[in-house]
Amino acid sequence: MINVLVFLVIGLISGWLAGKLKFGQGLGLLNNLIIGVAGALFGGFLFRFIGVATRGFFTDVIAAVIGAWILLFVLGRIKSKRKIS
Repeated sequence: MINVLVFLVIGLISGWLAGKLKFGQGLGLLNNLIIGVAGALFGGFLFRFIGVATRGFFTDVIAAVIGAWILLFVLGRIKSKRKIS
């Protein structure tokens, strides 16, 4: 149960930070959580894929922020392509 709460906290922090980096503001509580959790999963996979170990809260947050930022970037590109078409 504690691991799930820590994962959700990491998701909230990383979603908020990724929103700040991408847009200059947070995305709202629910969107921060969704983007952050998805970014944590993607960032963890990405870091394992390239052979970088995350050990501890801060390195997990860094991986999650990078994953969330990449997801926001990709979603932004998809959204801009739909507007053009």
